[in-house]
Amino acid sequence: MKNVLLICFKEFKGYFVSPIGYAVMALFALIFGFGFYTATRDMVQLGFRAQMMGQQQPMSVNDMVIRPLLGFAGTIALFLIPMITMRLIAEEKRTGTIELLLTSPVTDMEIILGKWLGAVLLYMSVLGMSVLNIAMLFLWGKPDIKPLLVAYLGLLLQGGCLLALGTLISTMTRNQIVAGGVTFFVALLLWLLQWFTAYGASPALQVINYLSIVTHMENFSKGVIDSKDVIFYLSFIFFLLFLTKRSMESLRWRA
Repeated sequence: MKNVLLICFKEFKGYFVSPIGYAVMALFALIFGFGFYTATRDMVQLGFRAQMMGQQQPMSVNDMVIRPLLGFAGTIALFLIPMITMRLIAEEKRTGTIELLLTSPVTDMEIILGKWLGAVLLYMSVLGMSVLNIAMLFLWGKPDIKPLLVAYLGLLLQGGCLLALGTLISTMTRNQIVAGGVTFFVALLLWLLQWFTAYGASPALQVINYLSIVTHMENFSKGVIDSKDVIFYLSFIFFLLFLTKRSMESLRWRA
């Protein structure tokens, strides 16, 4: 576990040696901030219209602002996660340090877990930028914090899946641009599977729909923790990290 943590913190610090860490956080903060402004503006306008029409029904901050915003955050992450994972192994292969890493007294799984957890830490830091906006809602309103925390848990699990996917793809090439591009297109496919099978009733389409990472985010966005969704995300992460280990073993064999 010590080796995993050492690799994890080394990888996390490495993001801020280059502009990648700052760029990802800045882009997320800018885009999410624009979405936050738009969502709160629309809610205020609807509130004024309701008052003018004599409607006194209270408006839910969670349903009108927080839930759409965190769903939007997951969409932004789809574009940013390839930037986080593209350098994990591909950079080591490009610079030639992969041989040093493979011959060091650490196991392949320690390397993989350390690098993946380093990427997860950066992803959590990116999501942390959204907390600054969400916190403002608690200053002027009374959102329900429990569904909010559940939604963030869902975003973390969903992000962990895409980060594991990017880690796997990063072991297959030495070109960071190729690793980032392939990760994006595969993640986009997993994202769109729900759209392709939304109205299908056949068992095959239902299985494909189940493989979509968006399908399992719906309950989290509503503040509901369903064991089948948690198991799916954890199993997905485990399977991809297992494939990454096999890919690393092939690198060691070829080295």
